[in-house]
Formats: sequence, C-alpha cells, structure tokens
Amino acid sequence: MDQKIINLYDSYTHSQLSRKEFMKKLAILTGSTALALSVLPMLENNYVSAAGFHSEDISVENISYTGADGEVKAVLAKPKNKKNLGGVVVIHENRGLNPHIIDVTKRMAAEGFLALGVDALSPFGGTPADEDKGRELIGKLDPDKNLQNYLKGLEYLRKHKDGNGKTACVGFCWGGGMANKLAVNDPNLQAAVAYYGAQPKAEDVPKIKASIMLHYGGLDERINAGIPAYEQALKANHIDYKLYIYDGVNHAFNNDTSPTRYNEAAAKLAWQRTVELFRAKIG
Repeated sequence: MDQKIINLYDSYTHSQLSRKEFMKKLAILTGSTALALSVLPMLENNYVSAAGFHSEDISVENISYTGADGEVKAVLAKPKNKKNLGGVVVIHENRGLNPHIIDVTKRMAAEGFLALGVDALSPFGGTPADEDKGRELIGKLDPDKNLQNYLKGLEYLRKHKDGNGKTACVGFCWGGGMANKLAVNDPNLQAAVAYYGAQPKAEDVPKIKASIMLHYGGLDERINAGIPAYEQALKANHIDYKLYIYDGVNHAFNNDTSPTRYNEAAAKLAWQRTVELFRAKIG
C-alpha cells in the first residue's frame, strides 16, 4: 500500500482529525470515495480476522484495583499453578484495552509472567467498542491521575500472592510513551519496554533506574524524531538501555490486527528481545 495512505491513517489515529476529514483526504489519495472505502478495512484494526491467542496453560480473569480516583479495571493473566512470578504491566494503545492488547497480556502470561493489562479508560466506565470514541476519551484523561493508576497497577503486582515482587512494563504507541513515563516515575521498576512510544523529556531521564528497551519502526518519522535527544540523555546518564530500529516497517508493526502495518518478522524479533529482557530482570 502507498506509504502516504499509511501515514495519513497514522496521523488520523494520533490527532483530532475527524473521521469525515480523514475520509475526504483518503478519497483524494486513492482517487475516489469508492476506493477509499475499499482501502479502509485494510487500515483499521480487524479483531474478527485476527487469530487471537489461546493457551490451556494460563488463567485469565477480569479484576479491579483501587486507583487514584476510583476502581481501575484490568485483565490479569498468569501461568496456572505457578508462583514467584515476575509482574508485567501491559499498556495499551491510544484507543483503550482492545482485544489485541488483551491478547498481548495473555501472551506475556504464557511466557511465564504475571501479566496485568490495565484499562486506562476505567474513569469513563472502561474501553468502548467504538475505537474512535476510545481515542477521544484518551485525550480527556487526567494525566496525573492516569499516571497514578498505572503506578498503582505496578504496586498491585508487587503485592500479588503469586508474584516475586519484581516488576516491568511494556507499552505500545500511547502505551509506549506511558512505559517511558513509568520508568521516570517509579524507581522500583526493574525494566521498561516501549514500542514506538513518545520519549520523556531529557531532563527527566536521570530519574530512570530501570533497564530500558526501545523498539521503533524505521518508517515511523513522527515518533522517531524524538530518538536522538532521548538516546543522548540515556547515554549521558549511564542508563542501561537497548534501542532497536526495524528498517522498512511502520508504526504499530506489532499489531497483528492491523494488516497494512503489522510486520511479522519485526514483531517476533522485538517480542523475543522483550521477553529475554524480562527474564533477565524480573525472573
């Protein structure tokens, strides 16, 4: 697919551009409204066609814990009949705790971790089925309370009876930016992995105590613009970090429900590297 179309969709999903305006621009790029409508399903997440993750070796339950201002909803997944597990907070993209991120949470549990997929949209009753509505609600979150909700999610895992007290986090897109924020704001975090996420301010980097792993798509110019300053700050402050740029792949390359952006090879390699880091840092 034309990279200009993919870039337009990326811009749409990360801005306040209305769906009507997006469709107008898409029609211009494709040549007609009919072609725009035919292209749209290839751009949008398709949870029905995605295989979904299933394992008889893990247990999955919906839980809630006390947040900054009310209960926070989450999905908790873990290996069956196992204890002393490292805890991983899984942080969703900018449209909420969707089926893809629930799958990622299950996959993390299948790797041997106590995995918590937090629903940042809990203050609004939880993630809506309408992704555009979810994107709108993300922009209405109170940043400080949202950060506290994730910090409390890490505390929940540290105190869990099946945990070993060690924690890490992994986030995607909006969640990648939040993973970086957690690294800045939680000195007890052992590891943070950010997939194509916004970078923290350089002046905040000295606060980081965790090991950092960063995954970026080579075609993701919007997010990649912040790499040099972040890497310079990481080096200057002697932070343990690894940074990977996957050539020729887009933002959201890990999302297997997004057919035009998903890149299987990059996703598998990034996942392998992520799991290896977590096994080394939280057991």
